[in-house]
Amino acid sequence: MRDIKTFIQDFGWPRIIIFIFLIVLFILAPIVGVRLDASVSDVLNRFGQYAILVLALVPMIQAGCGLNFGLALGMIAGLLGSTLSMQLELRGFIGFFGAMALALPFSVLFGWVYGMLLNRVRGEEMTIGMYVGFSMVMIMCIMWLVLPYNNPQMVWGFAGKGLRTTISTEGYWLKILNDFLAIKIGAFFVFPTGLVLFVALCCYLVWLFMRSKTGTAMTAVGSNPDFARASGVNADKMRLISTIMSTFLGAVGIIVYEQSFGFIQLYTAPNAMVFPAIAAILIGGASVNKASMANVIIGTLLFQGLLTMTPSVINSILQTDMSEVIRMIVSNGIILYALTRKTKVTK
Repeated sequence: MRDIKTFIQDFGWPRIIIFIFLIVLFILAPIVGVRLDASVSDVLNRFGQYAILVLALVPMIQAGCGLNFGLALGMIAGLLGSTLSMQLELRGFIGFFGAMALALPFSVLFGWVYGMLLNRVRGEEMTIGMYVGFSMVMIMCIMWLVLPYNNPQMVWGFAGKGLRTTISTEGYWLKILNDFLAIKIGAFFVFPTGLVLFVALCCYLVWLFMRSKTGTAMTAVGSNPDFARASGVNADKMRLISTIMSTFLGAVGIIVYEQSFGFIQLYTAPNAMVFPAIAAILIGGASVNKASMANVIIGTLLFQGLLTMTPSVINSILQTDMSEVIRMIVSNGIILYALTRKTKVTK
């Protein structure tokens, strides 16, 4: 009995309720005519698409910088890397990993400037991060129109310049991870082996880093900055490293999302992806000053599971197509819950 109470206390009633509701949706799916194999496959795909964006939040949380509302900076670095990869006509795995390599210098630059700013506004990181992220997205709305790209598959046809709102990755690195070692069972279930393995690798590398000397110092700064400084740890340096790391992971995450989704989405698109990532890690059990790989995996599965299953099941029950309306209601409801959830902050 004590073990059950301890599990409930550690896992939390909200997550248990969400998990039970998700199980109920999976049980109802075949009853109302929704293919269970296709639904599971869709949930796995969406998990892989978003997991690294959620993972990108971990370093800054652990370093005491709070929730990274400036995650859009990392996404912009990734968008620059992916568009440059296509501009250079890089294809296949060379194009995919080339996009990450091209995004790296932008990630370091954006992360360094962003980290320096956050070190000057301690205690207001999340507010400033939101402002910086949204401002950079607006600046890039202009830059996407004036940067000298000339790949005909990327620029507006009538003007011959300026990047399109959405750019297809077909012919370059569309589903390069999803299709790698993919396991197909039946007509509808496909296990995206390469995508899941890549997510697992990224989580493992971050887990290893957080247990290194630098990662331990970073966590110490987030948990008890006074003790960390007394131990000779340079708090500003650790926070700066965490910001650069978070920005680069955000770049990797958006590139992984693009190869799976099939399109590079520019202009204001990054703004719509920040809050779902933050909501997912909070639902997974993270707080503003503590996060783990388990929080990333659990939160992303719960969030994307609900977002995938709820519209399908409700549409079948109501015999109508309201998938986008229901998806928006569920998505915004989960985000609202996560952002207003009471979190414990360690002083």
